[in-house]
Amino acid sequence: MDEKFLFEQVAETGRLLLEKRLVARTWGNFSAHLDEAHFVITPSGLGYEQMKADDMVRFSLADETWEGTRKPSSEKGIHAAAYQLFPEVGFVIHTHQAYATALGLTAPGQLSLTEAERAALGGVAWAEYGLPGTKKLKAAVTAALRTGAHTVLMRHHGALICGRDRSDALRRATLLEAVCRRSCRCCVPIPEAQDTDALLGRVREQFPNADAETGEASRAFSALGVPLRAQLDDAAQMIGARIPAAKNERELLALLKKSASVFLPGVGAIVCGEDAADTEALRVLTDKAAVAALHTRALGVGAELSLMDCVLMRQVYRLKYSKKKKE
Repeated sequence: MDEKFLFEQVAETGRLLLEKRLVARTWGNFSAHLDEAHFVITPSGLGYEQMKADDMVRFSLADETWEGTRKPSSEKGIHAAAYQLFPEVGFVIHTHQAYATALGLTAPGQLSLTEAERAALGGVAWAEYGLPGTKKLKAAVTAALRTGAHTVLMRHHGALICGRDRSDALRRATLLEAVCRRSCRCCVPIPEAQDTDALLGRVREQFPNADAETGEASRAFSALGVPLRAQLDDAAQMIGARIPAAKNERELLALLKKSASVFLPGVGAIVCGEDAADTEALRVLTDKAAVAALHTRALGVGAELSLMDCVLMRQVYRLKYSKKKKE
């Protein structure tokens, strides 16, 4: 296949997945196999809305050198492992999709999967946690891929999906999310959605970029009236070690001074970023964190990230990714 076309395909993939809400901000990366010795991969820390073919990076499987105007994704190692283990794979997608990420926190037996679905996904395996871009994560994902599975759920992190081409990989990502959504547990009532316009009007007097996350999972978790301790590393990056819970509007306003996301019963959550794009990413991350928390809570599974991992992820975001997005 024409190399220029593959560069354009990889650049476009982020926008396609944004539309499906399978990725947010810069969390996730995509690549295409160019030849036996090379693949093209998305750059590190660049927002998907602005990615162009010229931003893509050509990476060598042989000596791990790269060509391009930007640095390759820090997750290049797990993409390389997929191409080295599976010569038939032509496209790899790493997403942070909500329900697949939630199911990655629990045991394989919690995934309700028919044999036909397992075959369509190319097999499914679980990988233990490692901080993004580390040798530990690459080793864990490589071990999972060595089982023969073309779809890997990464604990606390997301999913890696290998396909013959982009169409195959996107189809698997969509199927995976449907299967995981069906398997996800939620044993608390989901309150009816309320009109938040008046509340947001008052909140925006102090926090102009504020918005409401009123998804079912956020509404259900907010009704519990408890803070959410971080289980997912992308939420830890952008929000911190926990999402607090307010009892009323007064507490909400006080907590928003310290946290970018706050749960509020009857609403779901109020989030506030530095700009509109930040705020939208926070909405996605908050609802995804609520999905995961409800699932693990229903199963009695403790899946919180360590405080040290949360601190490290937050520092990485502040010092690296948030700055790159503004470039």
